Amino acid sequence: MRSTRHLLLLACLLLSAPLTALAADPCPLLRAQVDAPDPATRLAAAACEEHLLWHRPFIDVEGRYAGSTVREAETALLTNGEQAWRRVAGYWRGAGQLSQLQHRPGAYDCMFAPTSSQPSPTCRSFLVDVPWSAAFVSWVARRAALPGFNGSPSHVDYVRNAYRSPEASAYRVADPMAARPARGDMLCYVRAANRVFGFAGLATLLSSEDGGLGMHCDIVVGVESGQAQLVGGNVLDGVTMRLMPLTAGGQFAALAQRGLDDPPCSPDAPQACNANRQDWAVLLQLRPANELAALSLSPGLHVAPPPMPVVPDVLQPGQSTPRQQTAPCCVECSAGDGLPRCPGV
Repeated sequence: MRSTRHLLLLACLLLSAPLTALAADPCPLLRAQVDAPDPATRLAAAACEEHLLWHRPFIDVEGRYAGSTVREAETALLTNGEQAWRRVAGYWRGAGQLSQLQHRPGAYDCMFAPTSSQPSPTCRSFLVDVPWSAAFVSWVARRAALPGFNGSPSHVDYVRNAYRSPEASAYRVADPMAARPARGDMLCYVRAANRVFGFAGLATLLSSEDGGLGMHCDIVVGVESGQAQLVGGNVLDGVTMRLMPLTAGGQFAALAQRGLDDPPCSPDAPQACNANRQDWAVLLQLRPANELAALSLSPGLHVAPPPMPVVPDVLQPGQSTPRQQTAPCCVECSAGDGLPRCPGV
């Protein structure tokens, strides 16, 4: 009799649990659909494929980290047996963006990461020092053969393209506080320590300035059962899923916004330790498949990127002095960095 009551109590608890707790991870089923006819499915599948390689780290709906196993510059193995640092170098290489950063120490060495027999300290230093979340998004878009998307080492470039040239872009900009996310969309926040932009502030900047801005974007891979799943690179130093609750109408529920007066995350202020509290500034909404079909693929989307000019980082035969190091510059620039934007970025 007592066990029967316990079973009934357990059933009641399960039935009363919020739907967000029951939402299934879409990635195990999506990973095999990278060649699907629908661009949104291809994009989500490519992102999911990578997330599963990284041992499925995630941030829960409360903004808490969980499951981080492998870090970006380590020789530790992904689930396919590949060393983590080689995979990240492959994102840069496969996105065709290392040539834009050849002035950064280690970028040249990362070109040879897939075939190098030794862990390159200069390449691994590059992977730590240069944010690679935009390279990951660009790699995923190329993997998915997404028309109308011009990859960049900086998120703000393709956000600006969508804002200024919506007719030629794969995406349209929308206010993340009001729009409904869908598979293939991207949710983006601004990383500026001394300012909070929001949608209106970012729109003002995009309409009037051409400079850099530190941003981060995650790809929406699933929206069902009251929860959205998003995948981004360079989160917890890997490819990580972010879980976010949705309203009954399909919008983000109580999207946590960062404020300038927020206390820093510490044992004295655990309520501030929420990785989902950011300056969410724009939802990039993927255009319908029939509209994407009318757009052209970016040059080189189906071919390997051209090799970088040979600019050695170490002494070569006949070379008397090492390559002169250039002044530091920023890829994901923010006000107050005090650094110029890297050439060609």
